[in-house]
Amino acid sequence: SSKSIQYVLEGAGFEVSNIVDEPTAAAAVLKISDGAVVDVGGGTTGISILKDGKVIYTDDEATGGSHMTMTVAGHYNIPYEEAEIFPVIKATVEKMATITQKFLTGYQVPAVYVVGGSASFEDFTGVFEKKLGLPVYRPVHPLLVTPLGIAYHCDLPPVTHKK
Repeated sequence: SSKSIQYVLEGAGFEVSNIVDEPTAAAAVLKISDGAVVDVGGGTTGISILKDGKVIYTDDEATGGSHMTMTVAGHYNIPYEEAEIFPVIKATVEKMATITQKFLTGYQVPAVYVVGGSASFEDFTGVFEKKLGLPVYRPVHPLLVTPLGIAYHCDLPPVTHKK
């Protein structure tokens, strides 16, 4: 939870001014006011649903890119590092789409925006569109959106250089 993260950071000596979840951070960078942002990271798939510029729902599920790679490694009986093939992981992407569909239940969203490095596969958005029946958009560099959003939400003083 965000409170746990805050306690850990404060325990390490940091002053916490703001905590934002990854899909919400990505939504800020993409300037989305209505829709759903699905952040497929290495270990989790997170979602934020936005209406009129406000986050009305957020959740996270423990299925991400590392699970796709483990599926490929197991299927081909090869080391994890060599396992990066989309057709074999398609079932895992379909599971992520099913998770997203569950999160969207009861919400009217016009579109879904996928971010995170795991969303970089060419056929990723097609699998989501087929399952969700909604337009699914992916930015040019989906891996960079969430880190940019986190930086955008940081309330840091300006950096000064000492001579």
